[in-house]
Amino acid sequence: MGVACALTASLAVFALPRTAGGAAPSPGPGVGEGVRVRAESADSCRDPEASLTPSTADGPAVTRIKKRGKLIVGVDQNSYKWGFRTPPTVTRQPDGSVKETPGELEGFDIDLAKAIAKSILGDENAVIFRAVPTNQRIAALEGDKVDLVVRTMTINCKRVQQVAFSTAYFQAGQQVLAPKSSPITGYDGSLSGKRVCTAEGSTAFEALQEKSFGAVYKDVGDGTKDDPDLLTVPNQLDCLARLQLGEVDAVVTDNALAAGQAAQDPAVELKGRPFTTEYYGVAAKLHNDDLVRRVNQVLVEYRQGPWQRAYEKWLKADLPGISGPPAPKYR
Repeated sequence: MGVACALTASLAVFALPRTAGGAAPSPGPGVGEGVRVRAESADSCRDPEASLTPSTADGPAVTRIKKRGKLIVGVDQNSYKWGFRTPPTVTRQPDGSVKETPGELEGFDIDLAKAIAKSILGDENAVIFRAVPTNQRIAALEGDKVDLVVRTMTINCKRVQQVAFSTAYFQAGQQVLAPKSSPITGYDGSLSGKRVCTAEGSTAFEALQEKSFGAVYKDVGDGTKDDPDLLTVPNQLDCLARLQLGEVDAVVTDNALAAGQAAQDPAVELKGRPFTTEYYGVAAKLHNDDLVRRVNQVLVEYRQGPWQRAYEKWLKADLPGISGPPAPKYR
């Protein structure tokens, strides 16, 4: 298989130039569902998608962003249709020299991040994008390297103890990606003995920890200086490169991401059906409640039209049949 995308396994969080079988159908926009939730441990958590009620009031977190004049958002730059960089443009100057202009960041998550920047700062371009590997998303928030993470981040009970999530803005599910010629049929016994790649810190890795069907999914030396980053990798796209190089037999990841990868490489396909139901949320640092409420207010408006336009632009061709965003739940 030809390598459609280069490996991007850098663990650093760095600033980027400012720019810009399918998923199960999501519920329509609907009306927010009021639910009672308590601060519970991950073990007793029942409704992690419930978030704070929307508000436009400025609190400490929003005030800091306004004073800075920029919103700093952690994103992906390697997930096709979600957060990816377009190819650079090369132009020849009158003096004969060549000028290369970096590509721009585009995708579904990038559009949402810009909408948040516009709401807070009045300008969708008042945003600094920072590329954050999958396994560094929470650390980037805890270390104040970013204000928000908008990066296909699944809301779950473990993570709500570590970061504060907005209401859900997309529904996805874990699924298997493998070569079309592979005997693998999905998340089942056909994975026995197969080398399966996942991103470190991902819900896909947690799913395999719970039930692997005999798959080989852990590197010897995981998390140490001797970690080869072969089966568990910093960035999910690294798994596609491993698959294309024949170093692994399959990938387990969100079907929303896998569909984009299948669109990039016609030699691979989604196998079986999604085996989880997961929801993406915008993540903020714990206790930055005013920022979470502001994002939720943005999402109220985003669900009324911009979400559908972004879906049709970026995702509908590869993830058809989704009627709208998940209905929000509030505490």
